[in-house]
Amino acid sequence: MDKIAIVILNWNGVGMMEKFLPSVLQYSIEDGATVYVADNASTDNSMQMLKEKFPQVRTIQLEKNWGFAEGYNKALTQIDAEYYVLLNSDVEVTHHWLVPLLEFMDSHPEAAFCQPKLLSEKDRNSFEYAGASGGYIDKYGYPFCRGRIFNTVETDDGQYDYATKILWATGACLMIRSEDYWRADGLDGRFFAHSEEIDLCWRLRIMGKEGYCVPDSVAYHVGGGTLPKGNPMKTYLNFRNNLTMLYKNLADDELKGVMRMRWFLDYLAAFQMLILERKFKDFKAVVKARRDFKKWKDDFIDDRSFIQASRSVENKDIQGFCSFSILWKYYAKGIRKFSQL
Repeated sequence: MDKIAIVILNWNGVGMMEKFLPSVLQYSIEDGATVYVADNASTDNSMQMLKEKFPQVRTIQLEKNWGFAEGYNKALTQIDAEYYVLLNSDVEVTHHWLVPLLEFMDSHPEAAFCQPKLLSEKDRNSFEYAGASGGYIDKYGYPFCRGRIFNTVETDDGQYDYATKILWATGACLMIRSEDYWRADGLDGRFFAHSEEIDLCWRLRIMGKEGYCVPDSVAYHVGGGTLPKGNPMKTYLNFRNNLTMLYKNLADDELKGVMRMRWFLDYLAAFQMLILERKFKDFKAVVKARRDFKKWKDDFIDDRSFIQASRSVENKDIQGFCSFSILWKYYAKGIRKFSQL
């Protein structure tokens, strides 16, 4: 059994791996990690490049593109390790980045998962959008981070350089105990991509496990490699999967009120995209996401029943699940920084 298995899920990412794999190998193998690349049936020369340039990397070849969520599930069934690290191919890690994460997890048995401080590879003094210094959600399911609220990304001045509990850790760089990963049935493969790590972390928190950001560990993330911001498919997946996540994880006394408000907020966002931003494809993506959520909601009845039956802590008692509306704080109150909440 490996102590730590770093698993990079790849799909046509030969350029990213050529650029960032050297830092992963240099700064991870020395600390006892085994590096794997699981390939989602790439059509570029990813596998040939790995064979020629990085023969020390172990590879898993999947028979088709399963997406982020199910791709990881398929790959991780083939890896025996105490800890998994789900790492995007566009992440640059730093010297001894694994040590703080491993020491924290080994000394905090209540923790199911953790993440490093994630900074932007393009602007190394700023947090990175997709994880920053740990993830939270508001009462209506909108995710935000220590260091990033909506499109406002903070400069890293050390203001969040302390370990703290979070609701979710970024899928760009997520350390998780293998036993907890499988206890929660892993990522929801039906999501394909987007919100799947939030859903998994939230399920673990409901089960009474904890999650942390450990900012003594630092990594740099490019972000948007597969679906860049502004892509209508990204909009579609974000809205559909977010609604599904809420349906699965909200308690009975929360569900109806939140879903009513989200109906209003989602269509408000859609018409803003259409009228103010002239983004017709994004408007269509939101409408389609809501329609498709309604179509497949019944497929998640058993999931919802299982999650609610396994609940050992109420959402209101989970640090990182916030009782306020981040939309109201951001747009009505003008709050742009996490430290002002």
